[in-house]
Amino acid sequence: MEETAQISQAVNPNDSSHSIAATDRTRVKRLPKRASYDRAAIYSILDTALVCHVGFAIDGQPYVIPTLHVRIDDRLYIHGSAASRMLGAAADGTPIAVTVTHIDGLVLARSAFHHSVNYRSVVILGNATLVTDPAEKLIVMKGLIDHVAPGRWDQIRHPNAKELAATSVLSIPVVEASAKLRSGDPLDDEADYAIPVWAGQIPFATRTLTPIADGRLDASTPVPAHVAEYALPLNRGARVT
Repeated sequence: MEETAQISQAVNPNDSSHSIAATDRTRVKRLPKRASYDRAAIYSILDTALVCHVGFAIDGQPYVIPTLHVRIDDRLYIHGSAASRMLGAAADGTPIAVTVTHIDGLVLARSAFHHSVNYRSVVILGNATLVTDPAEKLIVMKGLIDHVAPGRWDQIRHPNAKELAATSVLSIPVVEASAKLRSGDPLDDEADYAIPVWAGQIPFATRTLTPIADGRLDASTPVPAHVAEYALPLNRGARVT
């Protein structure tokens, strides 16, 4: 229960007073000026995303699997079926890599070489541990549901013992991690600025559409506020756990 108590302690991702030490594996070597090891920046990228990709290798065969995630304090949690090959391998000590990427827009340059995208990304490396304590698993499941749809947990049936047993939860410490970010205009060669072709940015924005009720929903069931007023994590801003 010690770790369960630990993950309930709040950490402010806007606190930039500390950073994550770069390692040989996480130090950004190409365009290092775009790198960030600031914990607040890394947490913001994680907290404003719904999906991460988990990479691992089994018997020399690499796999990359998309999944939902939630950060609680200094750990990232992912979950899935207890029969999942990815979760089973990670729980057995297989090293994993977790990535999160936001694409914020296209960057159209005057030359083909300098076309790019504006983005924010994080890479986390390490070994995951299997969460076995039912109370801690419930904390993580609540955190995951409320990360996806804030306020949802208080209105739904919570997992029973059988469902908890069928669900694996992995905990990955955010210890070996780095972020890489790009923003702003294209960076053309000086001579190319005289080329009479449009250059600049095409920003992206993701939005939600009108909720669609389940076909078997009782028509008298009201639409709750957390559904009618839903905002994506990116539009909520960085979350404080």
